[in-house]
Amino acid sequence: MDVAQLAGVSQKTVSRVFNGERYVSAEVRERVLEAAARLGYRINSAARALASGRTRAIGVVTLGTALYGPASLLMGVERAVRDMGYALRVVNTMEGDPAGIAGAVEVLLEQGVDGIVISEPIDEGEFSLSSDVPLLVLGAPTAFAGPRVVSAGVNAELLARVATEHLLDIGHRTVHHLAGPQRWFSARDRLVGWRAALAAHGAAEPPVFEGDWSAASGYAAGRELATDSDVTAVFAANDDMAIGLIRALAEAGRSVPDDVSVVGFDDIPVAAYVTPPLTTVRQPFDSVAQRGLKRLVHAIENPHSDLLSPSDPPVDLVVRSSTAPPPRNTPGDGWPSSRTT
Repeated sequence: MDVAQLAGVSQKTVSRVFNGERYVSAEVRERVLEAAARLGYRINSAARALASGRTRAIGVVTLGTALYGPASLLMGVERAVRDMGYALRVVNTMEGDPAGIAGAVEVLLEQGVDGIVISEPIDEGEFSLSSDVPLLVLGAPTAFAGPRVVSAGVNAELLARVATEHLLDIGHRTVHHLAGPQRWFSARDRLVGWRAALAAHGAAEPPVFEGDWSAASGYAAGRELATDSDVTAVFAANDDMAIGLIRALAEAGRSVPDDVSVVGFDDIPVAAYVTPPLTTVRQPFDSVAQRGLKRLVHAIENPHSDLLSPSDPPVDLVVRSSTAPPPRNTPGDGWPSSRTT
């Protein structure tokens, strides 16, 4: 019994799968590969690379971290790469080592990858980097040199603006912000989105608190915010900090959402099960990875054609029980001026 018969497809479809060609659905590709595995058939990758001039491998440069955002984006990239019939090669970098990015790219180029994904969320300053294969840059400015560079991102600025506007739309006079560390591009984008929403609504801009993405830093900020009776709404730059913030407010006798409304960012799995369940904006990691990889693969397989145009990822505000209109006896708009970014 051959692979085509076992998989219930044509020989042409099997050939397309083995050669990594497009126009084969993920379900059909998986069925063919499973049939090949059952029959003990192995694709000769080296021979295929010689015939096509490509290795059918995509490299990823990513920060070595277990934080929810970068880890989830990497998982989305892995799924998208596999669905498109490519192998994945990952090189991790360490925070604070700008030379690590260039070194990681060099390692991947030496391995002969057809394209590279740059998923570096932190500003490591200026450094020199070039590539002779197409690049996909995720969530960072596209300051990379190469023959074909495309970008994709979750549009954190827009998501932050939506989160802030939700609080303003339900009646809060202004919204305080618990920002992420400003070396992170995403933290900067969320700060910009928060400020834009306040400006668009004519709301005063309170001083910014900066955390480090951890629940502990959210708790520390929450202890300070709890002492300010003018605070009725807070947008936290990620869910972990929002959860720590809510704990501190509760310990100080400030009820969420009766006294203070809180919105997070990410929609981590536990967000729906904390007390109260957290209102947040969901990051479209899978959508960003799929859209970005589609553009990268197009650049790889069609080197002489125009790059595909980018498309905006979806915006998903998840409203739960941590937000409500402000209390009727909301104080004035003043706040201590000693806190700075």
